Amino acid sequence: MSNQILIFLLDTVLGLFSLALLLRFYMQLLRTPSYNPLSKFLVAVTNFIVLPVRRVIPAWRGFDLSTLVLAWLTQFIILVGVSNLKGYGLDSSLISTFIGFGLLALIELVRMTLYIVMIMLIVQAVLSWINPYSPLAPILDGFTRPILSIFQRYIPPIANVDLSPLFAIILLQLLLMIVGNVQQGISVMF
Repeated sequence: MSNQILIFLLDTVLGLFSLALLLRFYMQLLRTPSYNPLSKFLVAVTNFIVLPVRRVIPAWRGFDLSTLVLAWLTQFIILVGVSNLKGYGLDSSLISTFIGFGLLALIELVRMTLYIVMIMLIVQAVLSWINPYSPLAPILDGFTRPILSIFQRYIPPIANVDLSPLFAIILLQLLLMIVGNVQQGISVMF
């Protein structure tokens, strides 16, 4: 019972922190407006660890590598911690275990990214009907424009209804299935 509580707390707290780091990374990468309350919140929540790590891991070609590495490291800690709390012992080969957990943490970041984009597509579609001038609109547009523009080139609006979010969500679901299969394959290997 106490292990289940610890697993829940570890997964929830560190999972939310990893999500905040990943969102911060993508907001900087996509150059979304920094004056938005969500941007300010993410910076305030993650600055305590990002700023010291930036001294060690600098940015590279517009990529805030320190934030991305911290998100990966957080997922790695979650996987190792949950595995230990569930009673799975680390096998004798520490290097292969480290590689396995490292790959699984990377796959988890990809999976989280796909879910972030999918949720943002849904929220953007709903907000476009309810309140298109919401403070979240510039952030959502910054996240979804690269994906939607691909579909909008090939799929014209039908009766002034843009179907590109629907096709983007279908593609994201297919990618999530592929990522799940890769994740299972890596889990079996290590």
